[in-house]
Formats: sequence, C-alpha cells, structure tokens
Amino acid sequence: MQVTTLSPEHQQFIHHTQKWVKAVIMKYNICPFARKEVENNSIRYVVIEQTKIKMAIKNLISECQLLNTQDKIETSLLIFPRGFEGFYDYLNLVDRANDALLDNGYEGQYQLASFHPDYCFEDTDQKDAANYTNRSPYPTLHIIREASMEKALSEYQDPESIPERNIAFARKKGSDFFEKLLAQCHK
Repeated sequence: MQVTTLSPEHQQFIHHTQKWVKAVIMKYNICPFARKEVENNSIRYVVIEQTKIKMAIKNLISECQLLNTQDKIETSLLIFPRGFEGFYDYLNLVDRANDALLDNGYEGQYQLASFHPDYCFEDTDQKDAANYTNRSPYPTLHIIREASMEKALSEYQDPESIPERNIAFARKKGSDFFEKLLAQCHK
C-alpha cells in the first residue's frame, strides 16, 4: 500500500526499501512472514522527514492511530532517510519510540522491529555478517501488530529458531554478499 502524491525523492526511498524487503528479507526468508504481506500488498511504506526525535515520535504515534482504523494495512515501515544516520542516534530514537508506545497505551497492541544501514547487535563486531539480518537501506522502524505476530508465530514450527537460523545463514554467506545486496537495493 502506498500513499499517493509522493515526491520523486520519497518514491525513491520507498522503492529502495521495497526492493530490500523483496530481495533480502523475503528472498532469503529472513522474516518467514514477509512474503504473505508483500503478496497481499498490506505493507505501508512511509517516509518520515523529521530529524528531531520528538517530531519523529509524533509521526510514529500518528501511524499507530492510522493502523487502528485501517485493518487492511497489516504493518508499516517508517523510513527515516535523514537525521538518524548515526547508529547511536538511531538507537536513541528506538528507545524513545518504545517508550512512546507504552506511554500512549499501545503496549500489547504494537511492537517495533528496528533496521539500520549500520545495525550492530550488542557484543557483536561491526563486521560480523550476522548484523545484516537487521541492516536496511535507511534507518527504519517496523510497526508490527502484536495479535498478528502471535497468530503467525503460533502457526510456525519452532519460531525460536528463526534468529539463530538467520545468523547462521548470514555468517555462511558473509558480509561481502550482503553488502552487494544492499548496494543493489539503492539502484
């Protein structure tokens, strides 16, 4: 699902992100639930231009409010092309975004997944290929409906193995493989 009247630049940010979802997340089954939503056209892609955390959080809450009224949108990807390029600035946004979900009564309704071009898991070397399971073309917050996630997980055999499987796959393929994939998403 896309919003109409987007600027060419915003269309490009969305195109790059859609390409990443299809060419990385879906193709290599990083998220085994992505294919269904891509095929159902139920992912909303939103470009957020705000570079200040307070305004970015307002956009996040507005998106949650929209999801409350739009059952056909299963999930939203909030793309931040500017302002959160630094990974630690982005982590601050993620922390504040999670706090905002709690403060606005969305605990148990929505949860966030986070993606960033420089994503690095805690206690992991920056060059570890495992980080690519959460690397994206732009800093991105993924709003997930918890009820949908619980249903999908209940229908998936051994969901606890997903992160370990992804890490093993990423390390097997290596950082160079994923660097090239991400670079192709920007074309």
